[in-house]
Amino acid sequence: MADWEAHKSELLACRRCPRLVEWRERMAHEKRAAYRNWEYWGKPVPAFGDEQARLLILGLAPGAHGSNRTGRMFTGDSSGEFLYAALQRAGFANQSHTDQIDDGLKLKDAIISAVGRCAPPDNKPTPEELRNCRPWLLAELELLPGLEGIVALGKIAFDAVWQIYGSRSSLREHPVFGHGAFYELGGGLPWLLASYHPSRQNTQTGRLTVDMFDKIWLMAKNLLR
Repeated sequence: MADWEAHKSELLACRRCPRLVEWRERMAHEKRAAYRNWEYWGKPVPAFGDEQARLLILGLAPGAHGSNRTGRMFTGDSSGEFLYAALQRAGFANQSHTDQIDDGLKLKDAIISAVGRCAPPDNKPTPEELRNCRPWLLAELELLPGLEGIVALGKIAFDAVWQIYGSRSSLREHPVFGHGAFYELGGGLPWLLASYHPSRQNTQTGRLTVDMFDKIWLMAKNLLR
């Protein structure tokens, strides 16, 4: 995969996980009532952002009526609204509002990807499905030669980073996930910063507040050389 366009083309053709293919396409056909006039994306969702980024933001997987509808990471649902507003305040995004793929949103020095690329039932991809998807993330890491750090949104994303880099890390033990936990992986690897996922469950219950989230992005910005 020599470049981003080749990578995206390969990704969009992926049908490796039958359960996820069936689900993403069924959701695109059945639709949510509020979006009945939308033409859903219904395919794997590629990374979005600055392709020369030093910061990778890693989520779990597209939402059935969010990214699976719009075709862009964290676009079209409450998680995206919470995320992009914070990125705009930190200077990583040019605007805080996002609802569709052509709304003018741009990222600076950051790119957003996910451990899984297809919307899973109940937002729960299986371990096998995540393993099937890992080559797409590995390819993106190769396409980011200036990568300095990763912000993992949620424990599954956090663990995925360790699965990729753990054998090469200077850390002797598996790092512990917690909001704001920071690790230097060593050996020329990117650093790892953990955050709670900006899911509706976390933001509406107060487990993740605006102030808590803003501190993550301020820390990430200050860590970049």
